[in-house]
Amino acid sequence: MDEAFDPNGPARHDGLFGLPHTLTNAAFVVVPVPFDATTSGLDGTRDGPRAVLEASYQVDLYDADFGNPWERGIFMFPLDRGPVPQISAWNQEARRHARVVLDAPAGGGARRARERALNRANRLCGDMNTLVEGTVRALLAQGRTAVVLGGDHSTPFGAIAAYADRHPGLGLLHVDAHADLRSAYEGFTWSHASIMRNVVTRLGGPRGVSTLVQVGVRDFCTEELTEIRRRKARSETRIVTHFDTDLAAAKMRGRAWGALARAIVRPLPRVVYVSVDIDGLDPKLCPDTGTPVPGGLEFAELVELLRALVRSGRRIVGFDLNEVAPKRGTRAETWGGDWNGNVGARVLYKLIGAAAASGDSPGPGKR
Repeated sequence: MDEAFDPNGPARHDGLFGLPHTLTNAAFVVVPVPFDATTSGLDGTRDGPRAVLEASYQVDLYDADFGNPWERGIFMFPLDRGPVPQISAWNQEARRHARVVLDAPAGGGARRARERALNRANRLCGDMNTLVEGTVRALLAQGRTAVVLGGDHSTPFGAIAAYADRHPGLGLLHVDAHADLRSAYEGFTWSHASIMRNVVTRLGGPRGVSTLVQVGVRDFCTEELTEIRRRKARSETRIVTHFDTDLAAAKMRGRAWGALARAIVRPLPRVVYVSVDIDGLDPKLCPDTGTPVPGGLEFAELVELLRALVRSGRRIVGFDLNEVAPKRGTRAETWGGDWNGNVGARVLYKLIGAAAASGDSPGPGKR
């Protein structure tokens, strides 16, 4: 730690939030995953980690809700070192194959080319999952909290797998405009629209993810609604979905958000992982995300939801943030002023603060 570091001054270091922490003295380690091969809306979430990093220099380190989470130590893998360059290379290749899948006409040789491209894209997505999972497992073994910063919402599957293995019976709080319960959307096994389906089918059960609680969902198909209803009534991995229209109606009838937040976290077990797709927020807070949907949570409502988790005594062992995309056409050197990155950086700091306040991350960064 730099003895001359001033937490009240402007950012003087190029680490996340302008912090001087290194991998050796950080309790929270952010793993950027600039991967958006299966994007079905506007692309650009691969640039989310860089946009959040650039905007993070303007975040004041004292947090009114959670105090000084920076004191625990926060480090982000450089975008040009560690696992990030390999992920970026895989993403570029997977995106090329994905375009063949989406653009190929039906029939004949085009169909065979599409199948080859689909198989290759799915393998590259699987390789990304394996690398993320291995990276997260290594960090957990060191006593750190590993944080995935995507990328599209397919990117944290490997992290969730590592956490579920370490914490059997894990609960998952999922903030999103979408249910993400489609099976192999557009043919992509690891689609961003399928991550929670993959979680409950591949990682679910008492030895994995026991409960999935979803908040802010307002865009879904009948397949997803069927899956929600089916699993709500079964003893395997439960899905409890708080649809955005129901939450809005409750607020219109005068029910306080604090009471709703307490009810939302109630089905979760004592150990919780939080997965945030930025489009779970009102799109005025994330206008350039890939698939924005009207409605959603206010920033303060997301913070109160995290506070409700902390006050309930539940332990936030891990989390991720995804689908932040800078404004199209914005130059990298100006991303520090990008609204999407600004909001994303502040959501990330709140997540770190909530996890620290919940009693997790007692690793090397604790003082």
